[in-house]
Amino acid sequence: MSDLEKQDHSIAELVTLGDQDGYLLDPSKAVTQQGLQLSRDQQNILIPQPSADPHDPLNWSQGRKNLILFIISATALLADYGSATGAVTLIPQAQIWQMSPDEVNHSQVGNLFMLGAGGIIVVALAAFFGRLPVFFWFATLAFVTAAWCAGATSFESFFAARVLNGLFSTVAQGGGLMLIKDMFFLHEHARKINVWSAFITVSPYLGPLLAAFIITNLSWHWPFWIYTIETGLCLLGIIMFLDETYYDRRIPMKNQPVRQSRFLRLVGTEQYRSRQLRNSFPQAVMRSVKVILKPTVFLSTIYFLFTFAWVVGINTTLSIFIGPLYNFGPKQIATIYMRRNGGTLEPEARLLAIYISTPFMLAGLVLVGFCLQNGYHYMVTAVAWGLYVFGIMITTVALNAYNLEAYPEASGEVAAWINFARTTGGFIVSYFQVRWALAMGPQRSFGVQAGVTAAVFFLVVLLSVFGKRLRAWSGPLHFKTA
Repeated sequence: MSDLEKQDHSIAELVTLGDQDGYLLDPSKAVTQQGLQLSRDQQNILIPQPSADPHDPLNWSQGRKNLILFIISATALLADYGSATGAVTLIPQAQIWQMSPDEVNHSQVGNLFMLGAGGIIVVALAAFFGRLPVFFWFATLAFVTAAWCAGATSFESFFAARVLNGLFSTVAQGGGLMLIKDMFFLHEHARKINVWSAFITVSPYLGPLLAAFIITNLSWHWPFWIYTIETGLCLLGIIMFLDETYYDRRIPMKNQPVRQSRFLRLVGTEQYRSRQLRNSFPQAVMRSVKVILKPTVFLSTIYFLFTFAWVVGINTTLSIFIGPLYNFGPKQIATIYMRRNGGTLEPEARLLAIYISTPFMLAGLVLVGFCLQNGYHYMVTAVAWGLYVFGIMITTVALNAYNLEAYPEASGEVAAWINFARTTGGFIVSYFQVRWALAMGPQRSFGVQAGVTAAVFFLVVLLSVFGKRLRAWSGPLHFKTA
């Protein structure tokens, strides 16, 4: 499609044109700039084009939007943070409850599974009720179940609390990309996704780090009380600063739902009154099904499942080998880029970052195996670990940006499926990683992990070459709302 043909379409259709034919960002390549709103530096066409309504989240101040981004990123961090905390406390719990660590670990596995499944539930409810009430109620229940974990006196009680906490604490992991898409323009997406995904990527390491220090002098309950306090602070941030970010720009400003009370929006009453403007409940539930049936989303999900799973592999294996080797007690980045083809950005351009990140992941996995097998200095192990984490952070940003720009109307659903792949990979690996490493040796087991990561990289190559044709073949989603 020529630039002239694109200009003949209404400004409101820029996003639809973009996910099909690439996004025209360079204003110098537009046939006419009449009616087009540009970024402050005049270097990018604003996509989506904001309305004149001050309630349009695209028109909120940059400070307000960045504050909300920080709150949802911190809330997203706590899901894996709290989940990984249980990996440290299971040993003293096993002693108190007179159970084996493997039996106590069932609570960890249940929590991890719900972190992925919960994201699918979050986006379905958000498509029906709106973003804000889902964030508020899920964060409230995450706070309650975190306190339940901390105060549990039996394994049965702790197990139930952990599973429910996994469901509710994942709200910002599964739903965070919706808010980023609602508030920020396309040329800002990569930077903002990087912030959000960086919080998620580092979270599995922070929980065990702090918990290990705490339980050296205090009971296992205290890491979960600290987690409860942190969850409460994020809930307070949601109550004080978040607002409804869903805004349908296809509806004229005079016909937009009247915003009366922020409290009523927080609990969902106001959004429920205007529910006829959004998805019916069956439509909301089917959105995630329709999204995963798109070939590019499905292949992205499979790739990420076999790539991020080794984060859990590294964590669980280090906990076994690092003590005897180094006598230790129980104690980022993003690549942001725009590939311009005549001023047009196609979603597949985002995948080029994975060509950069894959060598770092492969080198990190192989080197970690050598370090643990041969007892190299712990600083070498730390560097190897860092190489893998560096690569996985770039990969996470690239995959989320690719799927968001391929299907912008399904921002929540694509994020939920990527999150599901991430947690499912860890869920599966947690069952066999330690026995695998002990039986085969860390050098060979991590070598196999690197081989799997290299093999599934061909899915990225496939998407880079055929992704646009696959998207055209499978057609648009035709959702009632974005």
